[in-house]
Amino acid sequence: MKQWPHAPVHILDEAGTYFVTAATYGKEHRFASSARLDRLQELLLTFAASYGWLLQAWAIFSNHYHFVAMSPDHAESLRGFLRDLHSASGREINRLDGTVGRQVWYQFWDKRLTFQRSYLTRLNYVHQNAVHHRMAAVVGDYRWCSAAWFQATASPAFVKTVASFKTDRLSAAEDLAPIPPED
Repeated sequence: MKQWPHAPVHILDEAGTYFVTAATYGKEHRFASSARLDRLQELLLTFAASYGWLLQAWAIFSNHYHFVAMSPDHAESLRGFLRDLHSASGREINRLDGTVGRQVWYQFWDKRLTFQRSYLTRLNYVHQNAVHHRMAAVVGDYRWCSAAWFQATASPAFVKTVASFKTDRLSAAEDLAPIPPED
């Protein structure tokens, strides 16, 4: 099988926990309003549930998103989950912008997390991402991120453990500088 250098390889042959990042085509800020971010978050939660993916963490921005989720028995369902998420959100954004047929999403990157340290680091990375991108001053203040939910539902000891994992050596499409919502 020839592997193209410009397309990520998706090896979804085992159930497990995955870290996923997706970006808009051309890194365009297609979700640069509160209403659009609300809708993308709603669609993410809906499609994750309908495909049996258990979201552990998520952060959604104007031009990309990240999430950590546990797969159902068949991890290859991630393709269908993201295809439906991207199709539905793309159609809605194009309808709002009057640009039927425009490509909204580009690619997604995934990584199966096989070590607890990797899992905890990525949970922290996703929850810290809004602060990293200067969308919030403190973790939990960005409404399109699961950090506030995590802090409210997980034990204080687990929240503290996750927050102790360093994320500075992680690079997940760092050139995707989002912008704050317009409203």
